[in-house]
This record gives sequence, C-alpha cells and structure tokens, in this order.
Amino acid sequence: MEIEITNNKVKQEIDKESRKLALHYMETLVDVARESFLILDSDLRVVSANPVFYQNFQVSKEQTVNVLLYELGNGQWNIPELKNLLEEILPQKEVIRDYEVTHVFETIGQKTILLNARQIDTVQLIILAMEDITARKSLENKLNEYTSELEIKVTERTAELQDRIKELEKLNKTMVGRELKMVELKKENEALKK
Repeated sequence: MEIEITNNKVKQEIDKESRKLALHYMETLVDVARESFLILDSDLRVVSANPVFYQNFQVSKEQTVNVLLYELGNGQWNIPELKNLLEEILPQKEVIRDYEVTHVFETIGQKTILLNARQIDTVQLIILAMEDITARKSLENKLNEYTSELEIKVTERTAELQDRIKELEKLNKTMVGRELKMVELKKENEALKK
C-alpha cells in the first residue's frame, strides 16, 4: 500500500513537471507569434496569454491570467460562437481551424477574428490562436461593393452603347437607302437624257 502511494506521488510529480515543461515551451512559442494566443486549462481558465493578445485586446496580464475565458473583459468573451467552439466542437475534434467569429468588444469595437484551437490532452491544456481579420473583411466588403457598382455601370454603359448602335444602324440604313435612291435617280436621269 505504501509503495502504491509513493508511486502515485511520483506519477503526480512527473505529470506536474511534464505540464510545467509543456507550458514553458508553449509560452515560449506564442510569445514570438504575431497573432494573439491564449493558453487555457481544461476548465477554460486562462493560464497564459502572449503580449500580442494584451496589446490587441487592450488588457493587462492581471486582468487575464487565472480568469475564466467567458469572464474576461467584464464578460465580453461570453460569446455563443466561442462557447460552441470550445465546449461542443473542440472536445470532439481536438483541432479547430479558421472558425470565424464577429463580436463587438467594449474597448476595441467590432472585430472579426479567425479562431484556431488545439486541445492537448497529455497536459490538459488548450491553445487558442486568434487572428484579427477585421481589416481584411472590410477590404473584401469594399471590393465586393466596388465590383457590384462596376457591374451595374458596365450594364448601363452596354445598354447605352447598344442603343447608339441601333441608332447608327438606322442612320446607316437611311444613308444607304438615300445613296441607292440617288444612284437610281442618276440612272433615270441619264435614261431621260438619252
């Protein structure tokens, strides 16, 4: 019995050290990333965030670490799509790629974010990457608007050109008709002279 208790303690220490080492590696990697990252525990409490997250979402480490994800920023992160992603989809798939969420944040306004998440079962952690695509979405929307406007203008100009072509065809027929009439009248005139 005493050996079993000792073995359990050793196993717990090894698990604790493995988690600590894994967390260290993950923090080191996300600290140099250009995207916002959160590392969450299995209860969705923030274990760590990278500097880009703090900058982009205008929060401090004290306001973030050890806080439940849904309670971040006075509950701003209590987003139904995010809940669905982390509580329903991620446990089944373990990896989520390019899950788009649009949300209005109190301090930074409306943002469209691509979420990528990975569940790391061995250390009971979740890594959540967030790419702010708000500017890209805005440009895509403007491009779509310009494209629609351009298509409307092209359709209008095409109709105008078709109307002008019909007018020119009519004028051409009239001119050709007059020319043919003049040729006939010349022939008649010459015939009368003879």
